[in-house]
Amino acid sequence: MDMRERIATALKDAMKMKEQERLSTLRLINAAIKDREIALRGTGDGGSVGDAEVLAILGKMVKQRQESARAFEEGGRLELAEKEIGEARVIEEFLPRQLSAEEVLEAIDKAIAKVGASSIRDMGRVMGELKAKYTGQMDFGAVGPMVKDKLG
Repeated sequence: MDMRERIATALKDAMKMKEQERLSTLRLINAAIKDREIALRGTGDGGSVGDAEVLAILGKMVKQRQESARAFEEGGRLELAEKEIGEARVIEEFLPRQLSAEEVLEAIDKAIAKVGASSIRDMGRVMGELKAKYTGQMDFGAVGPMVKDKLG
């Protein structure tokens, strides 16, 4: 079952169970995917979004929710922070398991070896290799500096 089917099935289940918060979040996921498809149609790529792209969209959505929750907590708006955290949990159900710190370091080492990276100039190729294999399993914002340290 591909990602779109999993999301559609979860949406139907949420409707049947009358889980309003979950249903709302699943609709947000579908809207984000449709927005991406519309954007792709304009570029002539056929307008179809694959699983890798869906994982990237979901990862971005989780990150947005976490940042919003942090901002709401700092502003003393705990009820809004809880809502954002709840949405992030629903979205995370569709993401693969996040790699541990040790697994991330191991993946970086393998990617460096695979592309034959020897200097900071090869960072783009290393990041491309990691994104191709580990989309949705690691935070690339945190991985970038780690790759830079290893290559620098």
